[in-house]
Amino acid sequence: MRNETRGTLELTLAMVLSGTLGVFVVESGASPFEVVFFRCLFGAVALGLYSLARGFFTGHGFTARSFGLAVLAGVFIVFNWVFLFEAYAATSISLATVVYHTQPFFLVLLSALFLRERIPAGKLGWLAVAFAGLVLVSGVRPGDTASLAGLGYALAAAVLYALATFVTKRITGVRPHLIALVQVTAGVPLLLPFTDLGAVSGLGAGWVWLAGLGLIHTGLMYVLMYAAYAKLPTPKIAVLAFTYPAVAMGVDWAVYGHHIGLLQALGVPLIVLASLKVTLGKVTPARAAAPAPRTGARAPEAASPVATRAA
Repeated sequence: MRNETRGTLELTLAMVLSGTLGVFVVESGASPFEVVFFRCLFGAVALGLYSLARGFFTGHGFTARSFGLAVLAGVFIVFNWVFLFEAYAATSISLATVVYHTQPFFLVLLSALFLRERIPAGKLGWLAVAFAGLVLVSGVRPGDTASLAGLGYALAAAVLYALATFVTKRITGVRPHLIALVQVTAGVPLLLPFTDLGAVSGLGAGWVWLAGLGLIHTGLMYVLMYAAYAKLPTPKIAVLAFTYPAVAMGVDWAVYGHHIGLLQALGVPLIVLASLKVTLGKVTPARAAAPAPRTGARAPEAASPVATRAA
């Protein structure tokens, strides 16, 4: 099998798995804080064992500065998940996922704010297109407080993810698996004070869903993504990343009967197109790492400046 074909299959599978994440969150029956706590716990075990088996800890490349940046990005990643999972409950998996995909635009704004990067007129135009798509997709009426809250949670998650990507792109010379491991490990003590361990003791079958979030959606999924990044060009990664929201919307409809209306559906391609245009606005042939989750760190196996859309 050709390298690129294998990478395509790996990334497609990773995005399909990511699209099922919302069902695992909802079916676990736990609150967002508990869900993220155990996702971090089980995910740290999975990524730690994989990294140990592959010998990644030898010559890990971390310095005090890069380790501190990884922990800071972990704080943003962990609370990004909390807000995203709150959005699932307040609105629907479909709506929350689409709104969450405004992340690249916040990253552009952060770069302009902190790095004094000028935003080209073309990108400003695509930001306007994405905003129009967001207004259509939200479908929120002024008096619909629950949906407004869900929209706010999803936007907050997008901002936090953009912050995590912005920080992690400052890290070089470290494998993305190890950056992801530091991030999820940091989430365990960070979320422990917010986690009601007594409340989850009687979850029963919910533990299977929680374990799945850590082992499948944090362990297996990121291993597949990082393997794929090394084999694929940036444009293909950017396009395949949108398998995630497509699957999430399909699963939300199939399992819970949720679907977006016709007017909302008109906004989806606007956000998708604008996101692709902004993400691929300055594609370089060099292959760099993707964040962890979706980090921008450089690593021997990593590949692509695109911030992929795995939650």
